[in-house]
Amino acid sequence: MKAIVLEAADKPVVYKEVAKPSLKPGEVLVKIKAAALNRRDYWITVGKYAGIKYPIILGSDGAGIVTEAGSEAEKHLIGTEVIINPGYGWGGNENYQSDDFKILGLPDDGTFAEYVKVHATHVHPKPVHLSWEQAAALPLAGLTTYRALFIKGKVVKGDKVLVTGVGSGTGTFALQWAVAAGCQVFVTSGSGEKINRAKQLGAAAGVNYKSQDWAEQLQHLAGGFDVIIDSALGEGFAKLPDLCNPGGRIVVFGGTAGNIPPLNGRKIFWRQLQIIGTMMGSPGDFKAMLDFLNKHQVIPVVDEIFPLADAGKAIRKMADSSQFGKIVLTT
Repeated sequence: MKAIVLEAADKPVVYKEVAKPSLKPGEVLVKIKAAALNRRDYWITVGKYAGIKYPIILGSDGAGIVTEAGSEAEKHLIGTEVIINPGYGWGGNENYQSDDFKILGLPDDGTFAEYVKVHATHVHPKPVHLSWEQAAALPLAGLTTYRALFIKGKVVKGDKVLVTGVGSGTGTFALQWAVAAGCQVFVTSGSGEKINRAKQLGAAAGVNYKSQDWAEQLQHLAGGFDVIIDSALGEGFAKLPDLCNPGGRIVVFGGTAGNIPPLNGRKIFWRQLQIIGTMMGSPGDFKAMLDFLNKHQVIPVVDEIFPLADAGKAIRKMADSSQFGKIVLTT
């Protein structure tokens, strides 16, 4: 089969022939129809991710058709159109992942290939209202933001929500989930075009975080937020507690702009604020996300589609953060 392989940190990914995976009992083989990039894939290609090994087939997100089964018990899945839950080994506590947790695409070979092997419990029926490309865009970013909003942030209809850095895969999903839940959503971006795209998806308003007074603009527009979803951290994070309503929650799952700067802890305890960390989600979260998506007929935003052979070009596009939504590969 053909696959995208990263052979070393100082080499670009290569499109090459590799052996088709062999199955063990409990596993199924999925013929990939579409796979989506995550920021994680980019960080792995530049050697800035924990536990990198070579060679590795990248890719966590994928959708396709089950073609083979590892044993008789899984044969009923053959021919099923599925999406893949890429998170393995969550463990028995819904509050956090276990030490054995891992994500498809490192350390195990991932979805940037014609075929991928996964455990049978990690395939779910593809939502019928989605194309292959839209379905492939869903798993990692959709799950991360679903958990951030509903499990950690505990958003409810009518809440005011701020999504920082809209346009990324996670930022776009956070916007879509919150709008579908009946929240009033505001966004930030470094691009006026992305703010306008966010408004088309239901955002009430947005501000450019490159402006000196971006926080003051948000306060004027919204008054305050019940939940803030942030994946950047960095110096701008210091202004987020001031934007919270009393009892507000700031949920974080990334740090692309740096670390958390010094904060005024008095504002945090006096106003009963919470700063909450999260990442990915449990199998239960994944199922709940799919139920929510199907109920509200949410359609993931796909920015651009590349053939699998052009994965290197797709990764370079992700590097400059010019996309709005997800970048997808097709076989």
